[in-house]
Amino acid sequence: MMAKIQQEDRLNLAPKKFNMWIFIFTSFMFFAALTSGFIVYAGGSSAHGMNMKLPDAFMYSTAVIILSSITMFLASQAARRLQFAKQRLFLWLTIFLGIAFFAIQLYAWYYLVTKMGVYFSNPNASQSFIYVFTGMHLLHIFAGLLLLANTLWRSYRSIEQVKNLYSMQMSSIFWHFVDIIWIYLYVFLLLNQQ
Repeated sequence: MMAKIQQEDRLNLAPKKFNMWIFIFTSFMFFAALTSGFIVYAGGSSAHGMNMKLPDAFMYSTAVIILSSITMFLASQAARRLQFAKQRLFLWLTIFLGIAFFAIQLYAWYYLVTKMGVYFSNPNASQSFIYVFTGMHLLHIFAGLLLLANTLWRSYRSIEQVKNLYSMQMSSIFWHFVDIIWIYLYVFLLLNQQ
């Protein structure tokens, strides 16, 4: 009887997982469109280049988000092994690192404005793209943090292991996606600075 209930749960969760993959694909295409727009704009004239060096804060945030991907992987492994205390610990660490990433990105914006004089609205749209790239990515990070918080909350409740693992899978897929997107954006920006 229990196996039948777990099978029904898996079948009911499969469409939700498919929806997550559709959302990830559309988000990837959105970021690809943004970077394509940058290439078209910057390719028109050498005056349209970024003509600046990225703040070091972006490098630090990249290290933080890579570390958060590792803690998310460890949380998933702990959930599969029924090590709930470790799962919660690594989820807390991932959330903390996600918040740290968010804060470092906001500091990078502060640095761009106050120390470098790079504003969102300026004659060089290539510099404005930095805010668009990072701002849209921060929206995805915020959504990922909400998803992680939900998964953590569910881990403290007595829910079926099938649903716990499903929640971990969804969170893991999304979190690794936002990590990969940031690395893509950071490398893209590095290649186009000065």
